[in-house]
Amino acid sequence: MEKILENEEPIQLVLRLAFEKCMDIASKYSKDLVIGADTIVASNGRILGKPKDEEDAKAMLRELSGHKHQVYTGVTLVFIAASGRTGEHSFFEKTDVYMKDMDEDEIERYVATGEPMDKAGAYGIQGKCAIYIEKIDGDYNNVVGLPIARIYTELKKLGINWYKF
Repeated sequence: MEKILENEEPIQLVLRLAFEKCMDIASKYSKDLVIGADTIVASNGRILGKPKDEEDAKAMLRELSGHKHQVYTGVTLVFIAASGRTGEHSFFEKTDVYMKDMDEDEIERYVATGEPMDKAGAYGIQGKCAIYIEKIDGDYNNVVGLPIARIYTELKKLGINWYKF
């Protein structure tokens, strides 16, 4: 289970969580590229993880409704040769998301779908909540949970041919 440390900043948190996930998986492979990622939502300096229950989901959506918030994804790449781990590279991506106002009835109906219950910030941009997203500044795929274009850019900077995988 993800543990958020007190006073941990969003960037530190997503980088740490991505690293931990990646290392857990990388420890099971002898040769490969392993990609670990984790996404969080931050609003007014507060980290919003996955809701504990429906009331928590409603509270998160009330907080996000009509406001801009940030979505951060941390990514760790671990390179494993036959002789063992050869290196790792971590980075993060940030996207600003502007949510339209949601009235209480809209929040109730959306939470009743069950969709928010396994999503950071209690919403999925790629799902039913898409109608409440006014605009984004940044990478849409980052908000979904994996900044693919940025991963490609980072691999390219490292001299790794994406098409080999």
